[in-house]
Amino acid sequence: MFGRFAMTYPVDPRVDDYIEKLPEWQQAICREVRDLVHQADPEVVETIKFTNRPYFVLQGNICALLAAKTHVNVFLYDGAMVPDPEGIITAGHDNKTARTVAFRRGEVVNAPALLAMFRQVIADNRAGGWRKLKRDGRPGASG
Repeated sequence: MFGRFAMTYPVDPRVDDYIEKLPEWQQAICREVRDLVHQADPEVVETIKFTNRPYFVLQGNICALLAAKTHVNVFLYDGAMVPDPEGIITAGHDNKTARTVAFRRGEVVNAPALLAMFRQVIADNRAGGWRKLKRDGRPGASG
């Protein structure tokens, strides 16, 4: 099951505050992304970095949320190494450390693709991150 799932997870009240201040359509996207990243691994921790940006971490950054006026950005860390067979990456294709998936009002989150990407970033973090994987010759590792 994708989107809102029955599992509970520890939340950071600052992330709740960030989401609750958004318009309803952005709240729905942020909550779905939040659920997906926690579904990717029960050890994911959420926090706030750079004063007000929600981050999800596990042995390194996984993703961050940033709501803009017309969309919600999900910054996918070490995204250059993560396959994107469904073509959901919308920006940062040449970025060495993060790529962006943007969602606009009325768009559906491609939960299976995003969940797979979160799981890959987590696996890469556990393997030492993109710098180590690049040194070890991992295909797709850039930097």
